Amino acid sequence: MAAEWTSLAVAVPAAVVGAALMGLASAAQAKATKQVPQGKTLDPGLLVKLAHRPLWLVGIGATIAGLLLQVLALGFGPLMLVQPLLVTALPFAGIFAAWLSRRRADRVVVLGTLLCVAGLAGFLALARPTGGSSELVGNVGPLAVVLGMAALAGLGLSTVLRGGGRVLGLALATGVFYGVTAALMKVVAGQLREGLRVPFTHWALYVVCVLGPVGFLLSQNTFQQGRMISPALAVITTIDPLIGVAVGIGWLGESASTGTAVLAGELAAAAVIVAGIAVLAHRSSHLMAPPSPAVGSPAPRSPHVLSG
Repeated sequence: MAAEWTSLAVAVPAAVVGAALMGLASAAQAKATKQVPQGKTLDPGLLVKLAHRPLWLVGIGATIAGLLLQVLALGFGPLMLVQPLLVTALPFAGIFAAWLSRRRADRVVVLGTLLCVAGLAGFLALARPTGGSSELVGNVGPLAVVLGMAALAGLGLSTVLRGGGRVLGLALATGVFYGVTAALMKVVAGQLREGLRVPFTHWALYVVCVLGPVGFLLSQNTFQQGRMISPALAVITTIDPLIGVAVGIGWLGESASTGTAVLAGELAAAAVIVAGIAVLAHRSSHLMAPPSPAVGSPAPRSPHVLSG
């Protein structure tokens, strides 16, 4: 019992501080991506352009620090405990985004954010994750196919839809990549505790080295094309731990509560998450809409109409 409490004493603070840093990273990167021209999805040239932006480099530093703390948390705590704590990156990102824009946080956006966090926290509290290991104990294939199809579905939506639909499709794919990467980081973190050379003898590290950068590039595309950070980040931050739950059960041997009442509660929690995302999407589109002209004031002249 003492060893378990010691592990939690390391995992919980590391996950929360890591989430704060990831929130700062998301806010900084989202602002920086608006300062460079848009390119094609998954175009590495975007990263080259962003590398000349000091704010983006601050975000990279926060990302690296946040990931190191995430690895530390995963090394001491179960995946299905650490991932929910990382969801607090969403409100942290909202706070930092408002600070970087030198404005107050919008109350409706805060409400939508809290709905997402509350719904996800409720879902995982009902699931009551326990057990598991840092080794892949399940059959990786079937779930890997499902996750791959989910990522492709998100990318497909991003190509056929425009506006908010395109952004949410990119966010879905990003969340899948992030969730799988986090699960494999749990494996790598466990291997590091056995020795520094151990991860290099297993395929998990090399898959992380591929999925991680792809997910990161997708996130930059998502931030750049989204008009505000909250809706896209809400999708990413929600999908990420839900994928972590699935991977924790399917690959790492973790267990979760079952039963009709639990399922009903999880469905209600999922509805709260969807409501939060809907509030964020609606409010963001309202905040970004051009202001209506005051009553009695002349309508703005179209730039394409020549004055007489």
